[in-house]
Amino acid sequence: MTPPIVPGGSGGRTRPKIDVAQLWAGGVATAIVAGLVALVGVLVWRWLFSVPILAPKSDGAYGDVRTTDYVLAAAGAALVATALAQLLLVSTPRPLVFFGWIVGLATVVVVLYPFGTAAPLSEKVATATVDLVIGIVTGSLVSGIAERSTRVQQPNETPRVYPRGSSSRSQDI
Repeated sequence: MTPPIVPGGSGGRTRPKIDVAQLWAGGVATAIVAGLVALVGVLVWRWLFSVPILAPKSDGAYGDVRTTDYVLAAAGAALVATALAQLLLVSTPRPLVFFGWIVGLATVVVVLYPFGTAAPLSEKVATATVDLVIGIVTGSLVSGIAERSTRVQQPNETPRVYPRGSSSRSQDI
């Protein structure tokens, strides 16, 4: 049986309610994590594997201003992903499916980009690896936050009416 259509209502469909504060608090936390993933990735490749990712080897373990730009770009990408998630949550059916595809394809583009540069192969692989981890972390955290911050409002249910003396009422309680 289909629910009754209420004039001015949603036709019996459920509408998601988004806790925007929770979504953006999680988005900011994701931005911090993404920035730290970028920083740790650069440090791991430069320190442990001696691959001069983003800057010449002579610039030390941290590198130079490009490392700072990379960390800030990772954090910014997480904030953009949060805005995208919010937009999709309020405008599309099955928003997390679309979000997953968009973030997944954007991650593929970012992972492939270093291979179009003139850098040595080891640096291309290092940068692509860090980009992949940033994409996975950002996509999984923001989609989880988006799911957690979304509540489905059930349409108004009609109350059950039981005849006097009916024993079915006590069975429902």
